[in-house]
Amino acid sequence: MSPMKVPLLDLRAQYQTIRQEVMAAVERVFEGQTFILGPEVERFEAAVAEYCQAKHAIGCASGSDALLLALMAFGVGAGDEVITVPYTFFATGGAVARLGARPVYVDIALDDFNLDPELIERAITPRTKAIIPVHLYGQCAEMNPILEVARRHHLPVIEDAAQAIGAEYQGRRAGTMGEVGCFSFFPSKNLGAAGDAGLLTTEDDELAERLRLLRVHGGQPKYYHRVVGINSRLDALQAAVLNVKLKYLDQWTEARRRNAARYNALFAEAGLEEVITPVAHPDRRHIYHQYTIRCAQRDELMAHLRREGVGTEIYYPVPLHLQECFAYLGYHPGALPASEQAARESLSLPVYPELTAEMQGYVVERIAGFYQS
Repeated sequence: MSPMKVPLLDLRAQYQTIRQEVMAAVERVFEGQTFILGPEVERFEAAVAEYCQAKHAIGCASGSDALLLALMAFGVGAGDEVITVPYTFFATGGAVARLGARPVYVDIALDDFNLDPELIERAITPRTKAIIPVHLYGQCAEMNPILEVARRHHLPVIEDAAQAIGAEYQGRRAGTMGEVGCFSFFPSKNLGAAGDAGLLTTEDDELAERLRLLRVHGGQPKYYHRVVGINSRLDALQAAVLNVKLKYLDQWTEARRRNAARYNALFAEAGLEEVITPVAHPDRRHIYHQYTIRCAQRDELMAHLRREGVGTEIYYPVPLHLQECFAYLGYHPGALPASEQAARESLSLPVYPELTAEMQGYVVERIAGFYQS
């Protein structure tokens, strides 16, 4: 019997359900010939602001640029320090380094893969300019103590919500608890564009205006520059696609949550002590951008699942503090043990909305077979 094919993600399955709407939206942009910013982008910004329960939403070219723009808006530059986590996508630390500032990496809490609030204060120095918690895999970090430390030290909090649109912490949406939230619409995200796209949220009128200014080279009016910005405008084509998809987001998120619950039940039934399933804290809405287990013999299990037709991914095999490009920071193996353990043990399984119960049963069955053998 040939193995069942269970991809890590199947964007074509999603596209087939909305194809006509997407193509009509794309055609509308081509008919209007407005490709950069414009009414499609404004409509998307308004819709996302409402969805995220934020006062302002500012579209930009990518989630990476959202982080960069947020740091620029707070004047982060050479000699400054920014506290964040090493167990995250490269853009979180990369945006800090691009501005000449120093990423200061603080370890995670292993249960939810997010910033450990108890470790922040000891990392603060007179050079600290901001704190970036990451809402990893679709679950918000423990924000109340993070915000409390930040306010005590008069530091802005920039939420890296690239994987967390619609996630909630004690009833508050990701991206609205700190001074600014940063989102990515990379195609594989829960709300994915047809290319790169990003967005920032804020409650602060002045900060929103500064972010809008920075994304257009700092020019206002055109060709008159009060500050040095960057070129990071959201394409109208991406906004048009995202406008179609946004109305389905909650439906897709609930499907992901059901799939996560089914995995939890299947793993419990299998009694696999070698597999640690994701923790979803009761005061949060986890949107399951990823369903990430921790397991013994992770690399061997991944190879086994590949042979059995199951797609998986390791996010992230090398934490940022041990990346070659950050060697100058002086971190060594063992410095941030929880992040390093997560990097050794974590494996993300398929959890996309169109995943069937049969596919999930097959995935868990094959994992159980690996450990039983």
